[in-house]
Amino acid sequence: MFLGIDIGSISTNMVLIDHETHVVHAYYERTQGSPIESLKRGFSSLRGFFSSEPSIVGVGTTGSARNLVGTIVGADIIKNEITAHGLAAIQLYPQVQTVLEIGGQDSKIIIIRDGIITDFGMNTVCAAGTGSFLDHQAYRLGIPIEEMGSYALSATSACPIAGRCTVFAESDMIHKQQLGYDKAEIVAGLCEALVRNYLNNVAKGKEIKPPLVFQGGVAANLGIKKAFEVILGQNIIIPRHYNVMGAFGAALLAREYIQDSSGPSRFRGLTIADINVVTRGFYCGKCPNNCEIIEIILDDTVVALTGDRCGRYSANTPAPEQPNRIYQPMGV
Repeated sequence: MFLGIDIGSISTNMVLIDHETHVVHAYYERTQGSPIESLKRGFSSLRGFFSSEPSIVGVGTTGSARNLVGTIVGADIIKNEITAHGLAAIQLYPQVQTVLEIGGQDSKIIIIRDGIITDFGMNTVCAAGTGSFLDHQAYRLGIPIEEMGSYALSATSACPIAGRCTVFAESDMIHKQQLGYDKAEIVAGLCEALVRNYLNNVAKGKEIKPPLVFQGGVAANLGIKKAFEVILGQNIIIPRHYNVMGAFGAALLAREYIQDSSGPSRFRGLTIADINVVTRGFYCGKCPNNCEIIEIILDDTVVALTGDRCGRYSANTPAPEQPNRIYQPMGV
């Protein structure tokens, strides 16, 4: 089997697939600011799912913490989210031409033609439309995040909401509440505003052609799906495993890599759940770049160093001597 890991600031996702690319097990949980602890819980969950340790012959990682996690688990391949999400969509829907991906911290659009990723757009600056913003608004409105889509669909009309950024959207929602709009109308208006924000920023200048696949955690919100369909005039496909498609793509990449490689996997095994993992940082100071170097330590052994621009540390483990090393506090 092949394991894909997608880990970011909001969620930690794992997908285990067999040699025929069928999903054997999917895992999703909130990262809660601790990617390493979340990763270890994920491995504990995998171990508990099987009566005996599964034979994992390849591992891929993606997401904002892909390099850190890839080093810890011994990943065979580490790839960006665009590649992972695009490949996952193509695997399930070979004719797909546009992927709409909205996650917890960012939004992406991936343009695919003839089974090849040809263009993409990504928004990592404005939080409007992302899962974290929707979480915040659901909490402020007193609505469980799982029910936001139902509220939007139940509205007889959508009140206009300014969706240019989170600040304008929230202040406009408060204003509309004071005018007497009910929650359903406000949520429906918010969904439409966030879709307009996405199309005017992330998808600006992109040729959006069907079939369209909507993935990422926000795809659970059927109000967003409906808003996309109304504004674009197209049907939207939501995959069964919409919230772990990045991890699915990473598993597919691991499968492809191992099939093309003659060597064994570097995967350290599910015992990662029990290993003591420590990270700590220091500034190099050997040149004006003054790179911040991150040491990754497993059970008191330095297994990797990352963050340098010249390869002085990442190409040499353990690190070369540096008596004046000044460590900075590092979280996990």
